[in-house]
Amino acid sequence: MKRFLYILITVTLLSSCSEYQKALKNEDIATKFKMGEDLYNEGKFAKANKLFAQIVPNYRGKPQAEKLMYLYSNSFYQMKEFYTAGYQFERFASSYPKSEKLEEASFLAAKSSYMLSPVYSKDQKETKEAIEKLQEFINLFPESEYLSEANKLVKELDFKLEKKAFSIAKQYNTISDYPASVKSFDNFMFDFPGSTLREEALFLRFDAAYKLAVNSVEYKNTANGIVPLKKNRLEQAKEYHDSFKKAYNNSKHTEEVEKMASELNEQLKKYSTKS
Repeated sequence: MKRFLYILITVTLLSSCSEYQKALKNEDIATKFKMGEDLYNEGKFAKANKLFAQIVPNYRGKPQAEKLMYLYSNSFYQMKEFYTAGYQFERFASSYPKSEKLEEASFLAAKSSYMLSPVYSKDQKETKEAIEKLQEFINLFPESEYLSEANKLVKELDFKLEKKAFSIAKQYNTISDYPASVKSFDNFMFDFPGSTLREEALFLRFDAAYKLAVNSVEYKNTANGIVPLKKNRLEQAKEYHDSFKKAYNNSKHTEEVEKMASELNEQLKKYSTKS
């Protein structure tokens, strides 16, 4: 019995493959469309895609073209070929602005860009492009059934940009480039005022400013004369301390922060004595 079932399955598969190969070579575009749609509905998107690719040019301007182009575009999406899927969905939306599939196609075009966004540690060009496309979709379809998911995707991408900016600023601190770290954290705070990483960013900004101040030379020659560099940096670090303490008085970093603040105050007393 098992042998019979094995033979039956093998014959069925071979027959199916044979029919598919015949369809690929068949000159009848209707036959290709029918089999391609059947394969698509069975979830065999790669095979369907090959058949659709052969007949897309033949259906331009015909009534069936809209359906074909949607299936063709979505077959790329289901195959996880998101760059091509996004391009084809955008073409579909442009070619069929009155289609009942317009909203879905526009969303999947934007979501394809989201799927191309890399991990936060890499260059975020694709992430920014995805945010723009998702935001454009939200603006065009404010009542869409996909609105909630689109907003969620934008939020995820925004957080990826936050993590990227935060990691760059933190890395400057790690390699002891304290001026760059302070500046980067200042920019981070401006760009992401509501970030969940704000507490850590404020702490690391103060930490960088503290290390820059206590290890600073006393004076610096500038075009405007000699500047009391260390005193200025100590005062700046003290301001960053006050900002952190005001925002996060009960932070896990409080003990460490107060030790650094005590050292800053001790060094600042020297300047009060001199004056």
